[in-house]
Amino acid sequence: MMPFSTCPLCGGEMVEKNVEKLLRGGVHIAVVTVCAEVCLRCGERLYSKKTISRFEQIRAKLSRQEVADFQLLGQSFQVAA
Repeated sequence: MMPFSTCPLCGGEMVEKNVEKLLRGGVHIAVVTVCAEVCLRCGERLYSKKTISRFEQIRAKLSRQEVADFQLLGQSFQVAA
C-alpha cells in the first residue's frame, strides 16, 4: 500500500511505477531502476526510505570509485560551450 494517495505538492493522483534514477558520485554516474510513487499530474517522485538508503550506498561507492560490481554502459563527455 502506498503512503500517499494524492501528491503532497499538487494533489494529483499517485501511482506506483518503475522509474530510472541517475545517481552521481564523484566523476561517475549510475543508472538505477527502482519502484517509486509518481504523480500523474506533476511527475513528482516519492521514494521509500529503503530506496533512498540504497541511493546513498551507490553514491558512496561511486565517489570512492568502487565500481567493479557495476555494469559499464559507455562513456560520457562534457563539451565546452
